[in-house]
Amino acid sequence: MKLKRLLAGFCCAALALGAFTGCQNNGGSDSTYNVAIVQLVDNGAFTEMREAFIQQMRDLGYTEDEMSFDLLNAQGDTSTLNSICADLNNQDYDLVVPIVTPATQAVVNAQPDAPVVFISVTNPVNAGVMTTMESPDKNATGTSNIVPVDEIFGLMNTLTPDARHIGILYCSGEVNAVSTAQNAKDYLTENGYTYQEVTVTNSSEVQQAAQSLAGEVDAIYVPIDSTVQTAMPQVVEAATDNGIAVYGSDPVMVQSGALASASCSNTQLGQESAKMADQILQGTPVSDVPAIYMSDFQYVVNETTAQALGITLPEDQDWNIIATDTQG
Repeated sequence: MKLKRLLAGFCCAALALGAFTGCQNNGGSDSTYNVAIVQLVDNGAFTEMREAFIQQMRDLGYTEDEMSFDLLNAQGDTSTLNSICADLNNQDYDLVVPIVTPATQAVVNAQPDAPVVFISVTNPVNAGVMTTMESPDKNATGTSNIVPVDEIFGLMNTLTPDARHIGILYCSGEVNAVSTAQNAKDYLTENGYTYQEVTVTNSSEVQQAAQSLAGEVDAIYVPIDSTVQTAMPQVVEAATDNGIAVYGSDPVMVQSGALASASCSNTQLGQESAKMADQILQGTPVSDVPAIYMSDFQYVVNETTAQALGITLPEDQDWNIIATDTQG
């Protein structure tokens, strides 16, 4: 029996001691590959990415007898995330799959022996997980989710054309959020808008920040940001109370009540990362598997929120329409 199978019991022991918040082995005792999936926090978007990755690996032929997954979730605690990453080499993993920027940074900084294939890092080079997209040099590669600010503000111009002073709400500690917010500010300035930004450091600050911003602006934009996304219903409530729309960077934000988003598909991000993982497990060096930008965008709008704001959706747009009871 391989050493990794003998060490599987240590994962459960670590769970009992609180070192991990999640440990799930889907494979049997004869599994060939053991894969760690690392998250700072969980939400609908991350779940969609993770499940798409797992299903794609199954579709590629890695059955439950051949591949198991340990789901390691830090439940929003950075210290726990760092502890999880520091322990990766003790578990004899064949592959480590962090989801989005904070988890990927923590994993790469821990320098695990196993190759790293990340899912949905907005700017891998700025995040410090590689020097160039074309030639990964830190044993890590994966998919990048370009956030199309021009498309998002194009939606804003279509749905709420009178919005000229835009609020930007994001977490100052998330590199992906800071980068996307800067792109948004550049776009707004270049196109004659004004903006007002408010930053938070954790999800407990989001409600007050949203309330302070909502009374001052014509619409709110939330960059790709797991911290604010966790508290999106509070942002939507503050905005709706002031009769303004929230525009997001992920369909899950729209499911939580934001009016609309333009973004890459979370499912495709997971699937493409799985295809890259397959190349590496079949022997291709990580440095020979370039990181890739995903640019096939989808447009999602919340019909319930549109109705609450008195907005009629144009019929000439290819919308993915959802309805929620967020507005009550």
